[in-house]
Amino acid sequence: MASSFNPALLADFARSYGFHYDICDPAVLVRDVLIDMERGLRGQPSHLPMIPSYLRPAADVPPGRTVVALDAGGTNLRAARISFRETGKPEAPEARKAPMPGTRGRVGAVEFFDSIADLAAPLIEEAPSPVEGIGFCFSYPMEMQENGDGRLTGFTKEVDAPEVAGRLIGEGLREALERRGIRVPGRIVLLNDTVAALLSGLAEIPADAGRIKGPDKYKVPGGPVMGFILGTGFNTAYPEKDIPKIGFHSDTAPQIVVCESGNCAPRYLGILDREFDGSTTKPGGYTQEKACAGEYLGPLTFHILKQAISDGVVKFRRSAEFTARSALPTRELNEFMHSPLSMEGPLGGLFGPDELDAIKSVAYLSSIVTQRGAMFSAAVVAAAVERMGAGDDPFVPVRIAVEGTTYLVYKGMREALESWLYTMLVRKNPRFYLISPVEQASLFGAAVAALSGCAG
Repeated sequence: MASSFNPALLADFARSYGFHYDICDPAVLVRDVLIDMERGLRGQPSHLPMIPSYLRPAADVPPGRTVVALDAGGTNLRAARISFRETGKPEAPEARKAPMPGTRGRVGAVEFFDSIADLAAPLIEEAPSPVEGIGFCFSYPMEMQENGDGRLTGFTKEVDAPEVAGRLIGEGLREALERRGIRVPGRIVLLNDTVAALLSGLAEIPADAGRIKGPDKYKVPGGPVMGFILGTGFNTAYPEKDIPKIGFHSDTAPQIVVCESGNCAPRYLGILDREFDGSTTKPGGYTQEKACAGEYLGPLTFHILKQAISDGVVKFRRSAEFTARSALPTRELNEFMHSPLSMEGPLGGLFGPDELDAIKSVAYLSSIVTQRGAMFSAAVVAAAVERMGAGDDPFVPVRIAVEGTTYLVYKGMREALESWLYTMLVRKNPRFYLISPVEQASLFGAAVAALSGCAG
C-alpha cells in the first residue's frame, strides 16, 4: 500500500498559505523588531509601547537583607518572606496563599487592600530581622510611577474590585498595613512578571556558569540580564540606557523597559493567520503572541489543520469529527505531539492503528507552526540583545531569564527557539549569552525589586 504521507506536499501547502518558516528571513525579523523598539522608545507610532518601569537592575544585593514578596496575577495571591544568603541568592520558605481579593465576589477598595495586608502582615510581624521593603509582582495593567509604585488602570475580568481602578497599589497596601499598626520602613515596589523574571535571573543565573566575577558596563555583576516570558502570553524586558520619550539617559545605570512584545507584528503572516486573527477577541492586535504563545498555538494549529483536511492534504476517517470540534486547546495538542503513536486523548483517539500516515501529517504540519513560532520568538529576544549592545565580550555574556510553560514543556519549542536564537546572534559575529529558566520568578524577582534602585 502506497504511503499517503507526503512531506513535500505538506511543505508546499504551508508555503502556499504563508505559514512555513522557510519563507521568513530571520535577519529581517530582527531588524523589524529593532525599528519598532526605537520608535516606541521615542514615543512614535509603534507596535511596541516600550513601557518604562523606573527600576534599575540591582547592582548587588547585600547578604542578610530581608523583604516580603507578593505575587498577584491569577486566582491566588501569594506571599513569602525572602532573605538573601551570603552569595546574594534569595531563599524563601514555602509561600503562603490566599484567594485573590475580588475573585469570589465584588470587594471595595478598603477590603481589597486589607485582604492583601492580612496575608503580608504576619510575615512582617514574625520576621526574625526587620523587613526592609515589599516587592509586589502585580500582573495587571498599571501606569508605573517614578517612585516604584503603580497606578492600576483596570482589572481583567476575573477580579471584581472596580473601586481600586485609578488607585496607587503600593500606597493602598501601605495604608492598609498602617491601619493594623505596621509600618514598612522601606519601599513598596510594583512590577510585572517580565520584570520579575529579569530580576530573578539577576539573582539566580550565574554568569558563564559562575566563572565570571565583576561588573560589566551596566554595573551588573557578570553581564546584563533580560527577562523573557513564553507561556500563556509573550513578553520581554531588558535594561535600556536611552528613553527619549521620558527624557531618560544613563550610560552606567539603565532602567528596565517592558516591551509588550506580544504586540509585535511579524511581516511573514499568511492568509490562515489573518483568518485566525479575525476570529479572536482582539483582531489586529498581539499578532506575535497569536503565533507563538500558549493561549493560541493550539487554536491556530487547529485552524490550519482544518484547512489541510478541506484541501485533502490530510486524510483520516474521523476527520469530519475533528473539524466539527469547537476548539483544540494547546494543552491537548501538546499531549498529542508528545505521544502521537499512543493514539490516546481527544486528538490521538480520533486515529485508527492503520492511519499512521495521517498522524505523521498532523504532526508534520504542527511542527512547522511550532518552528515558525520559535523563529518569531527568537527574533524578539535577539533584537533585545542587539539593542543592549551586549554579548560581544566572551567574558561578559548576556543572561536571558526565561519563564513560561510554552517554552518549558511545549513539544519542540525550546529546542527550536534556542537553535534560531543561536543562528540570529552569531550570523555576523559571535555573541555570548546564557539562556536559562528561572524558578519562582515572580516572588524572587519581586524580592530583588524591593531592594533595587529607582531610575530617575
